[in-house]
Amino acid sequence: MNRHLVEPMNESRAVALSGHGGYDEPEQPILLQYWHSLLRWKWVVIGIIVAALAVGLVATLLMTPQYTAEARLEISREEPNITSVEGLENAQTGQDDEFYQTQYSNLLARSLALRIARGLRLPTNEAFFAAHGVDLAALEETFEAGTLTQGRNEREYRENLTVDLLLDNVEIAPIPRSRLVDIRYTSASPDYSAMIANRWASEFITASSDRRFASTADAREFLEGRLAELAERLEESERRAVNYAAANDIVTLGNSVTPDGRSLVDRTLASTDLEALNTALARATADRIAAESRLQGSAANSSNVENATVNSLRQRLAEAEAEYARLMSQFKSDYPPAVALQSQITDLKTSIQQEESRIETSRANEYRQAAAREADLRQQVNGLKGQLSTQNAASIQYNIYRREADTNRQLYDSLLQRYKEIGVAGVAVNNITVIDTAEVPGTPSAPDPFLNLALALIAGIGLAFGALVVLEQIDEGLRDPSDVRKALGVPLLGTVPSVEHDDLVAELDDRKSELSEAYFNVKSNLAFVTEHGFPRNLMVTSTRPAEGKSTTSVALAQTLSRTSDRILLLDGDLRSPSCHKILGLRNERGLSNYLAGEEDWQVMVQKTSSAGLDFISTGPPPPSAAELLSTDRMEHLLAELNAHYDHVIVDASPLLGLADVPLLARAVEGCVFVIETNGVSQRSLKASLDRLRQADARLFGAVMTKYQTRATGYGTDYGYSYGYGDRNS
Repeated sequence: MNRHLVEPMNESRAVALSGHGGYDEPEQPILLQYWHSLLRWKWVVIGIIVAALAVGLVATLLMTPQYTAEARLEISREEPNITSVEGLENAQTGQDDEFYQTQYSNLLARSLALRIARGLRLPTNEAFFAAHGVDLAALEETFEAGTLTQGRNEREYRENLTVDLLLDNVEIAPIPRSRLVDIRYTSASPDYSAMIANRWASEFITASSDRRFASTADAREFLEGRLAELAERLEESERRAVNYAAANDIVTLGNSVTPDGRSLVDRTLASTDLEALNTALARATADRIAAESRLQGSAANSSNVENATVNSLRQRLAEAEAEYARLMSQFKSDYPPAVALQSQITDLKTSIQQEESRIETSRANEYRQAAAREADLRQQVNGLKGQLSTQNAASIQYNIYRREADTNRQLYDSLLQRYKEIGVAGVAVNNITVIDTAEVPGTPSAPDPFLNLALALIAGIGLAFGALVVLEQIDEGLRDPSDVRKALGVPLLGTVPSVEHDDLVAELDDRKSELSEAYFNVKSNLAFVTEHGFPRNLMVTSTRPAEGKSTTSVALAQTLSRTSDRILLLDGDLRSPSCHKILGLRNERGLSNYLAGEEDWQVMVQKTSSAGLDFISTGPPPPSAAELLSTDRMEHLLAELNAHYDHVIVDASPLLGLADVPLLARAVEGCVFVIETNGVSQRSLKASLDRLRQADARLFGAVMTKYQTRATGYGTDYGYSYGYGDRNS
């Protein structure tokens, strides 16, 4: 008999027809996997969440009621300034976000909390410590028992403890997109909460004013010293400039201002005189050139043309000559009017010559005067040039002295102005205003039962999720039918749902039940694992008891009896038989009797309620089941049974820790391996399969039992959720 594992061809046929693939099942979405895990461990999850809610409820009931008082401030970027004089800080400083962040940090400053503690005398106030859950009597005992005695050290400790309590219970809550900020203080006493919240606001305003006045006083003291120093430097620099000007005969008439605001000497008396003489010299030179030009020009072409008298005489001469020519065309030269006209022409020419001579003499005199004036001015200019060169050389050093004096004066004036401004800057109104004072709260702000229960619920869900992940990691059982092939490399013959029914035989007899449908599917897949169809004989085993091995044996035998005439179910679990209980039969004589030596096996056969199904029980429990199975009588028995029955189903014992199954594997054609869903770990399953391989057993496939369809969410392939409707209809 071939006892090797299923051939690749037969295995492929079995897997293909089993409905569970010759391919890998697609992975489920991660959320669906978590949902299925949640259904599997729902009672653990519910227990953790309920426990978390119970803890949250108990903690809420045990908490001391806390009261929160709230005061509201308005912090302006720019403070109202009565004097219109700027303070020490730039006006643009407060426009940045850093300004408000600084104010919020100052509200939580330890120095501010210390001011409040000292102002309200909280370090010696027992009611304050009681409102924050501090036992002052126990604190006193600590000091008395320790090395610290009543005195300065204890006062410092109380003061630091008070400051810590104040900072731990105050909350600064800025209102977005506004200048408003809320100061909230929480304690077990509503009166102390309101008092401390209001004191926090007032002390913050006072501290802000104190810082401003302190900085102003420091600035005034600094400026006073600088002003005295600059006054001495200014006096010395001005004295040095005046002495130098007197020593070098520098008389200034005007100054120019540089781009940086300093003055330079650019107009002295000598430079002004030279400028005036140089202007007069230029004008005299121009006059001399014009006179020379007129003198050298011809009288006809230039000078005389411009003389009105000469032009008038020439016009009269032209008229007389024209008249004379007219007369001569009619009369002789001795004609009296012609003679008189000739005499007039002669007189006009003489007058013209005399006038031209007088003009030339005047032009010559004019030229000589212009040349003399030019020479005189040039001589004066040359004399002033030397004097001005000497003064220019001296004015360089003089300008240095003047610039030094101007710089000192500017510094002195600016510091003096700043000194006057900061003297009145403190008069400005504070930029922090109390909008709402804190009122004594009437209802506690904590604990909030709904919030605490919500947090407890969130914590419980988180813990439950963590527990779910841990349980999923440590749970090595098979949960998914597709894991049979992936984890074990064994073809899946079918999946049997978990059912709650007292009469298993009746459930199997109902062909519309999920259980009957599942085992019919297993039986159909087994019909393709061999060349001759359903195996002539096979055994059903599992890793450990209570995995559904015996149920599977009975179900396969009963399902086969519907299509075959002669089926025998042999209970081969000599250690813990259970098939007779399922079938409601006796277990007086059976397999153990035959293996012990009896020959007539037919007297051991019992009829069942299913037609065509016979049963042989195990009989009395033997002292050593392994010794009985180690003989060849089991093979002889199966050979005879196969001669009388179409198929023989053997319900074998579990694998781990027992030698029965490897011994039975020699006698049967093959075996079916039963796996409980979420039952045996994968390591144990692999160890069982290794034992079958070592025994050279032929493995037809695996059947997955007790499958929870609702917990996994699979459809008709695995869960058989598609049924026949209402059976009573």
